[in-house]
Amino acid sequence: MFSHYDRPRIAQLCEKAGLYVRALQSLVEFFGTLSREWALECMKDLLLVNLRGNLQIIVQVAKEYCEQLGVDACIKLFEQFKSYEGLYFFLGSYLSSSEDPDIHFKYIEAAAKTGQIKEVERVTRESNFYDAEKTKNFLMEAKLPDARPLINVCDRFGFVPDLTHYLYTNNMLRYIEGYVQKVNPGNAPLVVGQLLDDECPEDFIKGLILSVRSLLPVEPLVEECEKRNRLRLLTQFLEHLVSEGSQDTHVHNALGKIIIDSNNNPEHFLTTNPYYDSRVVGKYCEKRDPTLAVVAYRRGQCDDELINVTNKNSLFKLQARYVVERMDGDLWEKVLNPENEYRRQLIDQVVSTALPESKSPEQVSAAVKAFMTADLPHELIELLEKIVLQNSAFSGNFNLQNLLILTAIKADPSRVMDYINRLDNFDGPAVGEVAVEAQLYEEAFAIFKKFNLNVQAVNVLLDNIRSIDRAVEFAFRVEEDAVWSQVAKAQLREGLVSDAIESFIRADDATQFLDVIRASEGADVYPDLVRYLLMVRQKVKEPKVDGELIYAYAKIDRLGEIEEFIVMPNVANLQNVGDRLFDEALYEAAKIIFAFISNWAKLAVTLVRLKQFQGAVDAARKANSAKTWKEVCFACVDAEEFRLAQICGLNIIIQVDDLEEVSEYYQNRGCFNELISLMESGLGLERLERAHMGIFTELGVLYARYRYEKLMEHIKLFSTRLNIPKLIRACDEQQHWKELTYLYIQYDEFDNAATTVMNHSPEAWDHMQFKDIIVKVASVELYYKAVHFYLQEHPDLINDMLNVLALRVDHTRVVDIMRKAGHLRLVKPYMVAVQSNNVSAVNEALNEIYVEEEDYDRLRESIDLHDNFDQIGLAQKIEKHELLEMRRVAAYIYKKAGRWKQSIALSKKDNHYRDAMETASQSGERELAEELLVYFIEQGKKECFASCLFVCYDLVRPDVALELAWINNMIDFAFPYLLQFIREYTGKVDELIKDKIEAQKEVKAKEQEEKDVIAQQNMYAQLLPLALPAPPVPGMGGFAPPPMGGMGMPPMPAFGMPPMGSY
Repeated sequence: MFSHYDRPRIAQLCEKAGLYVRALQSLVEFFGTLSREWALECMKDLLLVNLRGNLQIIVQVAKEYCEQLGVDACIKLFEQFKSYEGLYFFLGSYLSSSEDPDIHFKYIEAAAKTGQIKEVERVTRESNFYDAEKTKNFLMEAKLPDARPLINVCDRFGFVPDLTHYLYTNNMLRYIEGYVQKVNPGNAPLVVGQLLDDECPEDFIKGLILSVRSLLPVEPLVEECEKRNRLRLLTQFLEHLVSEGSQDTHVHNALGKIIIDSNNNPEHFLTTNPYYDSRVVGKYCEKRDPTLAVVAYRRGQCDDELINVTNKNSLFKLQARYVVERMDGDLWEKVLNPENEYRRQLIDQVVSTALPESKSPEQVSAAVKAFMTADLPHELIELLEKIVLQNSAFSGNFNLQNLLILTAIKADPSRVMDYINRLDNFDGPAVGEVAVEAQLYEEAFAIFKKFNLNVQAVNVLLDNIRSIDRAVEFAFRVEEDAVWSQVAKAQLREGLVSDAIESFIRADDATQFLDVIRASEGADVYPDLVRYLLMVRQKVKEPKVDGELIYAYAKIDRLGEIEEFIVMPNVANLQNVGDRLFDEALYEAAKIIFAFISNWAKLAVTLVRLKQFQGAVDAARKANSAKTWKEVCFACVDAEEFRLAQICGLNIIIQVDDLEEVSEYYQNRGCFNELISLMESGLGLERLERAHMGIFTELGVLYARYRYEKLMEHIKLFSTRLNIPKLIRACDEQQHWKELTYLYIQYDEFDNAATTVMNHSPEAWDHMQFKDIIVKVASVELYYKAVHFYLQEHPDLINDMLNVLALRVDHTRVVDIMRKAGHLRLVKPYMVAVQSNNVSAVNEALNEIYVEEEDYDRLRESIDLHDNFDQIGLAQKIEKHELLEMRRVAAYIYKKAGRWKQSIALSKKDNHYRDAMETASQSGERELAEELLVYFIEQGKKECFASCLFVCYDLVRPDVALELAWINNMIDFAFPYLLQFIREYTGKVDELIKDKIEAQKEVKAKEQEEKDVIAQQNMYAQLLPLALPAPPVPGMGGFAPPPMGGMGMPPMPAFGMPPMGSY
């Protein structure tokens, strides 16, 4: 509430009164008013005076103003006085918002020195910002009674060995057990390793390990113990795990290493235990006993490790036995690699020991294949001869005989034929194929022949040895259909078609008829093909076979056989055969086929090719196809058989889509008259119902091109059945303008019709027709184009044409056109007819003509009836005209235009005083009327003076009139005006008096009505009881004054000359 007061004084008073919180608050607020340097000095002085008593104030000030004072300055202040309690409280409030490692460390240090062990444990467990190494060293030096803070730091940041060493040397074994059992069993191997380094008793370590048991990671534990050569320490632990059924590889690896070190029947463990890692245990055995390493590697099929250890220790017999037993191609490839310096020793052991000991043919086969792959042919052949040919257990082995022959094929081909003759139990087909691949064709032929594989044998003769003669000889010897079939195929490939057909017939083989047909057509051996196809027909029912047989008959011109064949049962596709014969110009044979299958369309075309046109027309009539009719028609046209062509054409032109094609064909060959005759026939009465618009149109086009004299008659007769746009294009191309105009009119294209007439008037113009056209056009510009056209070519009829367009044209534009052409008078009748529209241009043009003709009556009539023109311009033009009536018209115009002074001046100049007085009266200007009175007095026109007073009665002021009359001695002439004036004003006064009397009567009547109303209300109130209030008037809160009538004079009558009364 208050802020301006002496805070230190108030703080002292509060302290004396026991208000310590208020005193502390006042002091803290006091520090907020000081500068940074002064505040720090004051805080230092307070600590010097009474560290314990003022510490709370200093901590509160540091918390409140740490940003202004600076955190580092506050820390230095507390450290200067070694006030860890103040530092603890100050940093405790700042710790959660800081990530400074130094601040977190100082807080841990202050908490430790003030005995706040729980806070130290919490911060070391939760904080991520303190320096782990520095904190660890501090906690070790501090030697706190509770090791949990140090455990937190070392466990989180990987200082487990240092932690273990510290706890062991300080005899804090229970913390070691607690850490391993509860905090982090995974770090137990590191703990065990450090305890071993510190020479801790084995009993304690074993107990520690057994207390954790299954939670303990075995691999790192074994590694730690193995590094220190203390594996036997784990014997009890490992046996316990195995007894519990553990299958962990690391457990069995460690147990195996212990058994090997103790030499407790290691071979049995290595061969029977299924869980250990052969590579790990074998590696462990290499330096202790290489044979045990071989056992371990053999069990796990660790090929590379076994090869290395046997090479290193010259155990080639063991290596040879292992390689033979493995039967692995990659392993064989590795040991038989030429870069292997021990290859020779291994080969000797394989040949002398491993293979002779083996009773497995598969092992022998794998070894032989490996020798072949390693490209050791001589050693392999000697080995196989020793095994197979020397009455061993494998002499009759099927696989080994195969391998021996295959090896010889690859390594020493000269021995293959001998092996083929000496051996019987080998795979003849497979070995024969290998021999073929090795290009040992004679050996392959001998193998196939030995095993009665005649087809393969003849294939070798044909495909590899390439001796068709030997193949034919071999086929004659074995007399097998399959062999003859192979020979036939080879002959066919070599182009010996006739021989191949003969071989196929011997083989009774109908499977290759497609290839035979193709080859026979290429070699043109159709007689042999007929023999072959007759044989094939007995075995297969194929449309291709029967079709090719018909084709072959046609090629050798045996038409009779074709007729006999097609009437017999067959599966030939006669349509396709006929098409093929037709395509290859075998028309006679095609004619037979098409006639048999009743394909009249193709028959007609075939007869056309044979120049049998009459028969073609008959066939086309049966086919009744547009395509067929066209082909026959066109052929007849080319052959100049126009009568037959017309018969065909009449059946074509009834189809709209084909009409143009026929027309173009005739025209391209110059047969114009024949085409016209065809079209005219198409319009005959007997065909009229089938005639369509295309025929009429095409005939019109032909007339336009070739017979112009018939065109107009044709158009008029058949205008409703014509395709007018197409005929319009034809007439336009041939420049038949009159017919073109007629077509445009029929097609309602009046714009184009009008344009055509105007552009080609010598041929197309007709006045009556043009008038009918021009009123129907859509483009307005054509109206004015027609005006120009008539002005240039038919000026005598222009008014007739314009009268027709009177309701459509812009009269102003027409007048402009005629004015520019200088023939304005030419259209005077037209302008008189349209002047009722009151168009400015028309009015001015007619007025101009009337002025030129000095026809003032018509001019005045025009001015009165039609006022839309430049009145001032016309008046200025004729005000100096030599005719008096013309000048009167000018004055009249000025009057109509409101130019009163000019009109009066012009009337006075020509002594038309009546016109002047009427003008002044109509002007409504008092000055003009009085000036005219003065003018009449000056001119001595007393009668005119009296007339002007009468005419301008409403404008002339009475005092001015009497003054002018009295001064100029014209009272008598002004007396009628004076009498009228007195009469008028007397009537006005009477009216005013009458109105006033009536108004007074109305006021009195209203007052009487108000009195009556009040009297009635008072009477009603007297009749009511006194206790009852007077009821309000419905809808009113009180009394409203009665409506008052308007006060004032009644409206005055309009000023002006009143009607004259009789006296």
